[in-house]
Amino acid sequence: MQALIEVILPVFLVIGFGYVAVWRGLFTDAHTDGLMKFTQNFAIPCLLFRAIAEIDLGQEFDLSLLAAFYVGATSGFLFGLLGGRYVFGRAWKDAVAFGFCGLFSNSVLLGLPIAERAFGTEALRFNYAIVAIHAPFCYGLGMTVMEVVRNRGGRPRDTALRVLNAMFHNALVIGIALGFVVNLSGIAIPGVIDSALDLMIRAALPAALFGLGGVLVRYRPEGDLRAIAWVCAASLLLHPGVTYLLGLSFGLGTDALRAAVITAAMAPGVNTYIFANMYGAARRVAASGVLVGTGASILTVWLWLSILP
Repeated sequence: MQALIEVILPVFLVIGFGYVAVWRGLFTDAHTDGLMKFTQNFAIPCLLFRAIAEIDLGQEFDLSLLAAFYVGATSGFLFGLLGGRYVFGRAWKDAVAFGFCGLFSNSVLLGLPIAERAFGTEALRFNYAIVAIHAPFCYGLGMTVMEVVRNRGGRPRDTALRVLNAMFHNALVIGIALGFVVNLSGIAIPGVIDSALDLMIRAALPAALFGLGGVLVRYRPEGDLRAIAWVCAASLLLHPGVTYLLGLSFGLGTDALRAAVITAAMAPGVNTYIFANMYGAARRVAASGVLVGTGASILTVWLWLSILP
């Protein structure tokens, strides 16, 4: 219970403040859109850029850590995909959107602040290793499968070009890629620029959490409640469960195991709705999955925190 109060509730209170502010008309949808554009296109890419630029790639990029997390993520994708198609009888496009909900956890807006409060800033180096390839991996898998479904019989080269074009127009991916360039080249970030980055980074997570609350006002638990429960189970239970078991079997250290499981245990991110909306597939289930999953994660994250060493 102490973990729920000290670690989880402060994060969700900031989200709640944003929700209430928009719900009561104190903060408009236009304000929320601007805030989210600032955080997702500028502040968070700055955070990821510096984190990747400064991370010890040889030490933190542990293949066992990444395998545990991303095999878990892929299992969530397959659970959502096959459930959408064969349990709920949805079209393949909708099924892929179901799968993306089980694949793309809210690793930055929720995962980083909760992990920081639970385990300290130093432990975030493992979270950053996961986040470094999170967007490229998830978008790469989701978009590839979606484009294959949409263009059955089309040329693989065309599909690959569409996926790459979409990925490298994503600000998070650009920030991560530039961080790798600086890290691998050994370029030192000038002090003035580093100070400016620090100012941007300080605003990133609090503003993003407040904005996330405002965005959630737009989502309503509509559509097939069983389908919503299915994608939430993939995200909140299956993904972290597989990651936890694999992490134990791979012998991950305590900090690495915590980072992998807590990041995996986050609710579906807002990007799952963006993905569904982009392809016009299962939008109500994706939107409701973000809202219901975010609320349910208050308890499920507490459960995983209580299980972890």
